Amino acid sequence: MRFLHTSDWHLGRAFHRVNMLGAQAEFIGHLVTTVREREVDAVVVAGDVYDRAVPPLAAVELFDDALHRLADLGVPTVMISGNHDSARRLGVGAGLIGRAGIHLRTDPAACGTPVVLADAHGDVAFYGLPYLEPALVKGEFGVERAGHEAVLGAAMDRVRADLAERPAGTRSVVLAHAFVTGGEPSDSERDITVGGVASVPAGVFAGVDYVALGHLHGCQTLTERVRYSGSPLPYSFSEAEHRKTMWLVDLDAGGAVTAERIDCPVPRPLARIRGPLEELLADEGLTRYEEAWVEATLTDTVRPADPMARLAARFPHTLSLVFQPDRAPDDPDVSYARRLAGRSDQEIAEDFVAHVRGAGPNGREQAVLRDAFDAVRADEAVREVAR
Repeated sequence: MRFLHTSDWHLGRAFHRVNMLGAQAEFIGHLVTTVREREVDAVVVAGDVYDRAVPPLAAVELFDDALHRLADLGVPTVMISGNHDSARRLGVGAGLIGRAGIHLRTDPAACGTPVVLADAHGDVAFYGLPYLEPALVKGEFGVERAGHEAVLGAAMDRVRADLAERPAGTRSVVLAHAFVTGGEPSDSERDITVGGVASVPAGVFAGVDYVALGHLHGCQTLTERVRYSGSPLPYSFSEAEHRKTMWLVDLDAGGAVTAERIDCPVPRPLARIRGPLEELLADEGLTRYEEAWVEATLTDTVRPADPMARLAARFPHTLSLVFQPDRAPDDPDVSYARRLAGRSDQEIAEDFVAHVRGAGPNGREQAVLRDAFDAVRADEAVREVAR
């Protein structure tokens, strides 16, 4: 069976004030063309179809167009909800839409109920594991403490139990939206840390032929059978070095995997440039970036006059300007934002405790802070679902 693995469309999302709906529509057209020309048997979309729980109307219309075009091809599509989606909203009408061959899997309780497709070699069971917010689904899966590994492990137990009841030789594909250990994140993914832990081991998915992952925006191979497709478009300058692709996966009669990367359309290249303003304006080696979307980091010790206007005269698509004077890390003038870069909320809170009382939190206090951050995350998730 040949299927196309994609994820993280984030329909409705902008890129530094640039409306991306046109580029997203171009991607949908490219996906449909690829399905037709490469004789794809199924499409899998591993979550974050939308960028937020209540997407703008234009994004909903684009999704509706995508559904109609995929249904017109007569090629089955399996989609799950991601952490940016409202699972309940995305799942509205799933029963009716399923009759057209578009299978929306947004209910955690249905993790062990696959979409079964067949080819010349027999059945392939596609199991959709929507994003599982631990605090909201721990009761469904009967786990005592909310955590990504616990709830995903319980969901996979249901998958393996169902698979064990199917005819011998049934092949299996799991769609999941999670941060799996070994994956490389970027700045544009929403933090899903729970209990101080964001990632789960790839071993959680043992026992299936292919795992189509979503959440991380870079295309990655964790193992031959566990892969991220990445987002089809860039959503932060941290993705400047990404090659945006989809996976074209062939699953043979015995469940062996062969995968090929299919490039996605590039609306405009990304570039990150760094240095004193005058050097950036004069450097002939930067000519290749004059038509790119640019993030410029200025290292001048004194903030120059009108930096954005002067940069835009040479790089008209400059979208982000960062002022980062070259100073030693312990220089008191180093910005607060730079000192906090790369640190989690938990680490920042622990540093604050150490600053105000002269000693960091003990183990019990760390647990209290962790539980407080988890409670806030869970409350935000409940509010998003209820909107």
